[in-house]
Amino acid sequence: MQRKFQLLFFFLLISIFAAAQDVASFEKRVTVKTLPNGLTVLICQRHEAPVFSFFTLVDAGSAQDPMGETGLAHMFEHMAFKGTDKIGTTDYAKEKPELAKVEDDYAAYIKERDKQVGRDETKLKSLEKTWKDDIAAADKYVVHNAFGKLIEQNGGEDLNAFTNYDETGYHYSLPENRLELWAYLESERFLHPVMREFYKERNVVIEERRMRTDSNPIGRLIEQFTAAAFEAHPYHRPTVGWMSDLNSFSATDAQKFFDEYYVPSNMVVTVVGDINPATAMPIIEKYFARIPSHPKPDETTTVEPPQNSERRVVLKEQSQPLYLEGYHRPDYRSKDDAVYDAISDLMSDGRTSRLYRALVRDKKIASFSAGFTGLPGDKYPHLFAFYAFPLPGHTPQEVADAIHAEIDRLKKEDISDEELKMIKTRSKANLLRSLADNEGLAMELGTYQTRYGDWRELFRSVDRIDMVTKADIRRVANETFVDTNRTVGIIENAGAKTQGTSERSSNAPPPGASAATAGGAQ
Repeated sequence: MQRKFQLLFFFLLISIFAAAQDVASFEKRVTVKTLPNGLTVLICQRHEAPVFSFFTLVDAGSAQDPMGETGLAHMFEHMAFKGTDKIGTTDYAKEKPELAKVEDDYAAYIKERDKQVGRDETKLKSLEKTWKDDIAAADKYVVHNAFGKLIEQNGGEDLNAFTNYDETGYHYSLPENRLELWAYLESERFLHPVMREFYKERNVVIEERRMRTDSNPIGRLIEQFTAAAFEAHPYHRPTVGWMSDLNSFSATDAQKFFDEYYVPSNMVVTVVGDINPATAMPIIEKYFARIPSHPKPDETTTVEPPQNSERRVVLKEQSQPLYLEGYHRPDYRSKDDAVYDAISDLMSDGRTSRLYRALVRDKKIASFSAGFTGLPGDKYPHLFAFYAFPLPGHTPQEVADAIHAEIDRLKKEDISDEELKMIKTRSKANLLRSLADNEGLAMELGTYQTRYGDWRELFRSVDRIDMVTKADIRRVANETFVDTNRTVGIIENAGAKTQGTSERSSNAPPPGASAATAGGAQ
């Protein structure tokens, strides 16, 4: 009885809040304008507190990294905090030629370093010293962290950014009376960026790679797993970059990346908070319209060919074992995108999810297990993945078998009416949670405006899940979760005797699989 009352109360709360958070109510508060230079600006009024948050989305991530320059999108994200020709320098007129010397001498150093025949080691050391002396000379003009300090001194909070496979995002919050300061600062760093402290920051990224990937078994597995799953598409490149590229690309390369992708037609700026569009839009246009117009970059990428056999990556590590598998699926524009979201919810949302109940609660063979869509991104065709961490005394193959049993249930049996109802209810609850604060709302609106050209798709996504049927879930499971479409990644505990993992992969596949073929930001 208590359970029924809790569910009734939950549904009542959802309906009350949804009435105030539906698309019609937002249409009264959202203003969208495309500036003459191609930049899209979205303003959402929310007057609960005298603050605002913004989200600048650049429609370029590591999938756009040039060959031989992986990690460049992530690297420029770091550089966007280094200031401008006016912020972060004591004398830019003197700093600028010193930075140019750094680039000229770095190019000479790299040319000698990368010679296949006839490299002169004495000359190489001399060139390296000259380049590093140039860096020291340029650094004399740097005012460290000037951009961040300026924001903090004016009440800014949550100053941060991220780069993933699909995009780069920048965000922070300020008091509402600092709107014009924000418009100036945010437009300036995309109008007059300066690649100062580039090689110092590149070393930071190199250490980030060492910490998160090279010294992290899970990081290494994800990187190798992704490279095995995507042989052709740029998703096989790590966001942080390959080490040889990190040790090679230059500030000049970063400037070229910026010039191609950080253009108004490839950016959406969303502002949410205690602001009035009638007064805010002219201010935003005054500053952001200064950025020169440029055609939207070509987004053509190599299409990943269909996978026709299982691929497998096995790492032997002195660490927590892990089982991971992924299946290719279409991108976010697929007619079945909501079906994949429904399957993810069913298999993974909370302690009542199928994988948690089966592997953690009932069989007690895993400490955690889940399934999710969007690996490694979702702008392009990507993976639906399942994973589990085996408990001591249990093997990756045991959790793999248990995961496959749950997948087979999806293929053969309709889910229950209660499960389908809870999936649809949770989708509404998740939407409401994403709208709870200015920052989250700015990110959601900006992302949907970028991906669909219409922020209203954020609300329509819930409608699409509402239309998902039991038959849809069975159909998509049977179409997607097949052994020839599967890539497997395993961390085995080195030294432990295993069954059905790497030894089996070289002889016979695990139950239900075909013969095996061998094959991670701020």
